[in-house]
Amino acid sequence: MWRLRRKGRDVANQVKPTEPANRPKGSVIPARADAKSAAFQKNSRDMVARLTEIKNEEEKIRQAGGPKAVEAQHKKGRLTARERIAKLIGAKTDFFELGLYAAYEMYQEWGGAPAAGTVTGLGHVAGRRVMIIANDATVKAGAFFPMTAKKVIRAQNIAIENHIPTIYLVDSGGVFLPLQEDVFPDTDDFGRVFRNNAVMSAMGIPQIAAIMGLCVAGGAYLPVMCDHILITEGSGLFLAGPALVQAAIGQITSAEELGGAQMHAQTSGTVDFREPNDDACIERIRALVDKMGHPPGAPFDHKPARAPAYPGEEIYGIFSGDPSKQYDIREIIARFVDASEFEEYRAERGQTVVCGYARVGGWAVGIVANQKMHVAVSNPATGERRIEFGGVIYTESADKAARFILDCNQNLVPLIFLHDVNGFMVGKEAEWSGIIRAGAKMVNAVANSVVPKITVICGGSFGAGHYAMCGKAYDPRFVFAWPTARYAVMSGESAAGTLVELKIKQLEREGKKIGEAEKNKLSESIRATYEHQTDPRYAAARLWVDAIIDPAHTREALIEALESAALNPHVAEFKTGVLQT
Repeated sequence: MWRLRRKGRDVANQVKPTEPANRPKGSVIPARADAKSAAFQKNSRDMVARLTEIKNEEEKIRQAGGPKAVEAQHKKGRLTARERIAKLIGAKTDFFELGLYAAYEMYQEWGGAPAAGTVTGLGHVAGRRVMIIANDATVKAGAFFPMTAKKVIRAQNIAIENHIPTIYLVDSGGVFLPLQEDVFPDTDDFGRVFRNNAVMSAMGIPQIAAIMGLCVAGGAYLPVMCDHILITEGSGLFLAGPALVQAAIGQITSAEELGGAQMHAQTSGTVDFREPNDDACIERIRALVDKMGHPPGAPFDHKPARAPAYPGEEIYGIFSGDPSKQYDIREIIARFVDASEFEEYRAERGQTVVCGYARVGGWAVGIVANQKMHVAVSNPATGERRIEFGGVIYTESADKAARFILDCNQNLVPLIFLHDVNGFMVGKEAEWSGIIRAGAKMVNAVANSVVPKITVICGGSFGAGHYAMCGKAYDPRFVFAWPTARYAVMSGESAAGTLVELKIKQLEREGKKIGEAEKNKLSESIRATYEHQTDPRYAAARLWVDAIIDPAHTREALIEALESAALNPHVAEFKTGVLQT
């Protein structure tokens, strides 16, 4: 197989298609990508440019509060959040970060909050997969912004859905008071964090909290509601700090006397382990995780993994981020499923949605994917022929997908959804064929699905098509996006045209007339605003997306998600209620 060498080379020019000498037996997807074609080369260059922009921004976000804030943390004898995580998981394992773009371009009036002032993600500690939630004290002393609370809650929800042991590295000054009204009361705000602590404990999901700095006010409940509580020397755990205590009741006390490590270890009995520093605390966490028991696994089928027959990097050239261009989604699938084998379900019907069975990392999966190739369809009874447009869900496609999703639930097969969808077909013929009925059936099947669902937004994901393909509102265990992802009610071009017409009519009603140049200027302004809001970074900032991933690493992201899902042994009884048949 060809491999990419990224340093000092044009990545696009290094991507070449491969044809394995010994093609595996079975339902294997043919690789038809031609790296010499102009389209392949252009797609590769476009994808590499997008990836480069994303990677550069990610590095800026990881700098968090900047060098001065890092230096201040080190002067206190403390590690940064990312340094703590690196030591916790060890040099030989990777950290799969989630929510990196949280609060991206938000809170600018307060100097911003990179990654929402907290780091969350999956890693391995003492051989166990864990969720790690770490306050970043280099960002506003680890204070909770509105998106910080939402990010912690999202990480907890992933842990709850997948039964993932969770480690909290606590170093926070509490709620960011100027924005307290958006942090305090609602179901996705600060208090929900502690509610989740209690629920996770009742579910038997292990939780370890290490206080490695400040832990004050309402935030003090988080570690105390966990199974194990650790604290380092110099850290503080109290409902109110010395200044607030003096103001409230006139009592004068030091931070150490009020809520220091020694006091909680010897007097209050609140903590289980008192450690001299971050390094010792991290070693103690590793030792505790090492002693955890192993609950039964999930009932999903697993075999030894087999690498795809074709390199993932070829996705760069195959996939087109241009919504007007066609590509075969089967070629994308061939580059992340085991041995590039795919058992396509009802291949000759409803071809604008591709369904089928495969394995990813050895795990059996069902794949529901939008097909971007236009399809010629004929009616044998009348001889009539028509073209079905790629990326559009037709009645037959929705019917097929709904039935396939039912089958996967019946047979305990996790589902993967690949989005590049414009929406459902409209028009007289579509309405006559029962498109609403078929769409409702597909949405019903997705909404009531009980097996793990994982969503990857590759290109466009618009309108009701987003819902039917298991958008965020339909509880996928994980939502990943490629840098080429775009989603909203409708595409930027369509929305701009509609909004411009509405604005012009409004101006005409007010007795104003605008010329062609003004119309164009208005159109460009509306289009730019709309396109900005459909960017995956905009979605990731609001946690509609868990991670923006490199398309070539889609397989690795899916394996991470599937192995996490397999930690939860419980699958509810599958019921759909009334189906519109």
